[in-house]
Amino acid sequence: MVELKSPGEIQALREAGRVVAQALAAVRAEARVGVSLKELDEVAADVIAAAGAKPAFLNYHPRWAPTPFDGVICASVNDAIVHGVPNGYRIADGDLVSIDCGAFLDGWCGDSAISFIVGTVNPDDQALIDACDAALARGIEQARVGNKIGDIAYAVGGEARRDGYGILADHGGHGVGRAMHEDPHVPNDGRPGRGLKLSEGLVIAIEPMLITGGSDAYRHDADGWTLRSPDGRRAAHSEHTIAVTAEGPVILTAL
Repeated sequence: MVELKSPGEIQALREAGRVVAQALAAVRAEARVGVSLKELDEVAADVIAAAGAKPAFLNYHPRWAPTPFDGVICASVNDAIVHGVPNGYRIADGDLVSIDCGAFLDGWCGDSAISFIVGTVNPDDQALIDACDAALARGIEQARVGNKIGDIAYAVGGEARRDGYGILADHGGHGVGRAMHEDPHVPNDGRPGRGLKLSEGLVIAIEPMLITGGSDAYRHDADGWTLRSPDGRRAAHSEHTIAVTAEGPVILTAL
């Protein structure tokens, strides 16, 4: 069931989103060659705790996962698309790193993701990240009262496909509120004018997950969480939680 949020509830979601944005900014600032993914996880944990918030991902255990998630952030490197478990891997020069973070503050959730390169920049990797960010921006532009979920999906997918990128199959955005994952599902590809009509007070996460080479396929790591491209191609992930308002879309996970 889709639950619309009041202006006061959207403001509470904004405060939760601000904590997530601060955690992501701190992680990015600490992401240097030689730093481990676990150390980045600890950075995010410290920011979230200092804000009086709670991590949304830690010990999260959906039905499909073999174990509870062991991390405050998802840290996905190079060919890992999403859901990477933060471990002892140490970042190497030129790594493409995607960080997804969620937090609860006063019972409300924020959820956001960024991708960036550490050290030497490969132009193809930067183009992938830029395309992912552009797809997110196009999707946000369509999150307006009276539009449909399909308009968001078409905008995201159209931007990605135009640039020749694959879109992670079987995954997309979602509603956000008292729970991290609420209705509705927000696809990253689709036809305009289809699906749920967007109403004032709807809060959703829009999150393109792009793969170089045009394939949408993925495989699971042995940890049961990490999703990778099947042939080592690199991937990027961008996400914001946004509110649909009478004045247009409002990003709730900005600094």
